[in-house]
Amino acid sequence: MKILLNKIRGWRLWALFLKELRQIKRNRQLMASLIIPPTVQLIIFGFALNPEVTGLRLGVVDESRSSISRELRSAFVESNSFALRGEYASAAALSHALAQSELDAALIIPSDFAEQRERGATATAQLILDAVNSNTAGIAAGYAQRIVGAFNQRLGTPVTLNAKGLSAGAKLRAQVVLLYNPGLRNSWFILTGVLGILLVLNGSLVAAGAMVKEKEIGTVEQLLMTPAAAGEVITAKIAPLFLLLSMTVWLALGVGWLVFDVPVRGSWLLLYTAGALCVLAGIGLGTFLATFSKSQQQAQLMSFFVNPPLALMSGATTPIEAMPGWMQTITTVNPVRHFATIARGVMLKGAGLEVLYPNLLALVGFAVLLMGVSAWRFRKQLG
Repeated sequence: MKILLNKIRGWRLWALFLKELRQIKRNRQLMASLIIPPTVQLIIFGFALNPEVTGLRLGVVDESRSSISRELRSAFVESNSFALRGEYASAAALSHALAQSELDAALIIPSDFAEQRERGATATAQLILDAVNSNTAGIAAGYAQRIVGAFNQRLGTPVTLNAKGLSAGAKLRAQVVLLYNPGLRNSWFILTGVLGILLVLNGSLVAAGAMVKEKEIGTVEQLLMTPAAAGEVITAKIAPLFLLLSMTVWLALGVGWLVFDVPVRGSWLLLYTAGALCVLAGIGLGTFLATFSKSQQQAQLMSFFVNPPLALMSGATTPIEAMPGWMQTITTVNPVRHFATIARGVMLKGAGLEVLYPNLLALVGFAVLLMGVSAWRFRKQLG
């Protein structure tokens, strides 16, 4: 009898199990949420968190203009670590390109480079690295030393030396100069990138939670009975959130300055304006997600699927240059990437509006677009 009861319980459990499977199968939204978001996030994690450094933008000033200097330039370009972006007439032009973030590295070959090697002396070439990303700069410096080592070994063979008429004792020494972050403090790079993530993340979560709560407690229906227009209702809801979250920009900058000793070498006003636009974009994103959510839990779940890709594809913690080309193109529509560029330019490089205006205009565009679309959706629901 006991065996029969156990079998009945087993059949009953199996029937309930099959029923739940059929119910899940009929719920297409649940099936999509179980398959699509994890797949997309795995792809993004795999490409965005690539630790390899490749394709660093290299500028060259060749004052020697000799065959040996051209070979040194080719040794850098032929490696996957560096990609030639142009040759410059002077070191001043090269420094200007570095300051405008047009280059990641600069190779300066002096005019007496070939003569020093012919005399058997140690020739020196200077490699200047943008050390805003301390991790990338350190890796690039190691790559450069290996390239120079291989270059010396190749020139040390008798055949090569006879062809170039060089002394077997001639060696090349690479002098590496680190700009903007000579101490290679990784916290400077991380903090200036994570700041944008926090502004967008907090803005979207707070805005989504506040808007959805109005639906849950039924305040939206009460607002429909007031003489206020939909635009006035939306503005009244967003303005306090914007003022409150904008204060976190100053809080975050203060923490970075006092705790991590991150300098601010440029305009505080430009930095705060970019942060405020980033907050506004986050509020717009959160309000937009709230229009598709019926509960705060659902809004948080949607934010979980949206915010991690924004963080990973922003260049905040890993260099964008290490990502595939197609992913680098996608990052241009990420407001966090543009804020990270502005924060690093202002805080570490002392760059001004004349250099960072494309990124600031992009933030203005994202803020206007996200706020406009979310306001349209919210107004439609109020109507």
